[in-house]
Amino acid sequence: MNTGQRYADGIYNANVIEFRNVSRDVLPWLEKISIENNCRIEKKEWRSKYNSYVVYDYEPFCSDGFEINLTLSSVSDNHLKFIQFLYDDKLKTIEYLKSCLAV
Repeated sequence: MNTGQRYADGIYNANVIEFRNVSRDVLPWLEKISIENNCRIEKKEWRSKYNSYVVYDYEPFCSDGFEINLTLSSVSDNHLKFIQFLYDDKLKTIEYLKSCLAV
């Protein structure tokens, strides 16, 4: 967790979490639950997997070959821990369902 970031109304936020390589299919869900749980989206970026200098703050026309990174902040560390729990649980559920289809 980083410290000293400005949040809202003069409150300094020490609670930041970063999600790396978020799937395009999971991204809208992650953004929605973040907002519903009083978290702020600080940064959303598309970073090239092949060239470290290529970083966009918007979805490129052809987003193949890019990983999506999302940085969230909240006044409460518990909100971020809850988001992390939900995200990990969703990824486990997706992997489980994929393994069921492979059988």
